[in-house]
Amino acid sequence: MKCPYCAHDESKVVDSRPTEDNEKIRRRRECLRCGKRFTTYEVVETTPLVVVKKDKSRQMFDRNKLLAGLLRACEKRPVSVDTLDQLVDTIEQSYANNLVKEVSSRELGEYVLKKLKELDKVAYIRFASVYRDFSDVATFMEELRKLQEEE
Repeated sequence: MKCPYCAHDESKVVDSRPTEDNEKIRRRRECLRCGKRFTTYEVVETTPLVVVKKDKSRQMFDRNKLLAGLLRACEKRPVSVDTLDQLVDTIEQSYANNLVKEVSSRELGEYVLKKLKELDKVAYIRFASVYRDFSDVATFMEELRKLQEEE
């Protein structure tokens, strides 16, 4: 493991323990050259999830891209980054647990919307307006009306 401070590639593990969700191993390491400590996380390597786009092109699932979209939707909302990170983990794991190797962007988007609706309705509307490409105010108002009827 390369030291983030001096780039030396030898370190020793000082402490090792599972994370709260038991999905990763947190390791505290100490660089053998500079002596500084840093943290790494070890995860089980899984089959990557491929997203099939509208134009039938395929793209590797990018959790950072999804997280960035969720962060934009939840801007100035009472939703923590940790909560969104857990949401992305949940979404990722649900496909991994079902041994899904490919998912359409439409199916993935609808699943994200479902989970986001449970979390924060305003963030849901924001995400939906981009994902579903609301073309005018009427479309936006229709989605709001549907949301109100569900409550």
